[in-house]
Amino acid sequence: MSRFHSYLNSTATILSEYDGTQPFSLFLKRYFSRHKKFGSRDRRLIGDYCFFYFRLGNAFKERSMDERILTGIFLCSTQPNRMLETHKPDWNERAGDELSEKLNFLGISEDELYRTLFPFYEFLSEGILHHAYARSFFTKPDVFLRIRPGKEASVRPRLKSAHIPFKEHGAFSLSVSPKEKIDQIFNVDSTLVIQDLSSQRVGNVMRPVLEGKDLNVWDSCAASGGKSILAYDINPKITLTVTDVRTNILNNLSERFEKAGIDTYKSAVMDLSNPVEGVPGAPFDVIIADVPCTGSGTWARTPEQLFYFDEAKISEYASLQRTIIQNALPHLKKGGHLIYITCSVFRQENEENVTFIEEELGLTKLSADIIAGYEVRADSMFASVFRKD
Repeated sequence: MSRFHSYLNSTATILSEYDGTQPFSLFLKRYFSRHKKFGSRDRRLIGDYCFFYFRLGNAFKERSMDERILTGIFLCSTQPNRMLETHKPDWNERAGDELSEKLNFLGISEDELYRTLFPFYEFLSEGILHHAYARSFFTKPDVFLRIRPGKEASVRPRLKSAHIPFKEHGAFSLSVSPKEKIDQIFNVDSTLVIQDLSSQRVGNVMRPVLEGKDLNVWDSCAASGGKSILAYDINPKITLTVTDVRTNILNNLSERFEKAGIDTYKSAVMDLSNPVEGVPGAPFDVIIADVPCTGSGTWARTPEQLFYFDEAKISEYASLQRTIIQNALPHLKKGGHLIYITCSVFRQENEENVTFIEEELGLTKLSADIIAGYEVRADSMFASVFRKD
């Protein structure tokens, strides 16, 4: 059996054992740790083939596993390759074509593909273009770097000396290929932060209510702490409280804060799906609520989530988000600001929750915007700001 017949069989085996209940990257790492026969090149190629399979979303599900794997490889490839040469030589000759040309070759219209790949288009937020968003699934997003204040002069020369190509996205933002080992070159979180471009652009939303003041700020769903570090970089004078429902997340966050030079903050495990009392540092001038969501704005990075997505999750998350905001608001000062953030492209989690916050909770909307990142190989997000009168 040739190497590429073996690769196809291994890819199919791995996909058949995965059930979508954990991030596929974690599942794949554990799988390869149990099966030592795979070398580094084998792992890289098989991993790529698996992700190409997931990048088809709900499209081509009527095809056999092997045929769907090969279809994913064909549509995601940018040049001829040995896998297609072995199994689909006529496809391999077209592997470098534009996506529209490949689809024409297969006898499939772009509209048909995008409607089956991402069938939840009726739920999209205004400002998310279905075809452009769905098309982005065929390309892995870039890795974006945010240069921390005072470090601007050192980052670009070090990237150049390491022969790492990068793109500019402003004075403090760069992007590199996902294959680059940035953590081997930089002290991540000290010199720069690995943070998606759209997440960085949330800073433009946060800045007007954070800049230049001594403020008491609560990052109520802190997760990895990216928004907290961003808030601190906007205004190092803030007094910061971070909470999350997961103890291990806060432990990891403390390590990031140490690297980032944030040594004065309060931290607590809190589950905002229920009313909470005794929030350290309350009441607050600003509450940042980067709420749990479908994550649909990030699915080009984690396409397995699209493959396994259940439409009912949209309403479930929207309801949870409303509950979290309701339980956080008693700890916001009068005249204070709520910054509501999702990494979702769904209207129910975004615009409809803005309406709920305005009409049911009585806050004044100051801004509400989709941050569409799919045209620049980034995630898509939603951010809004409210005032408590």
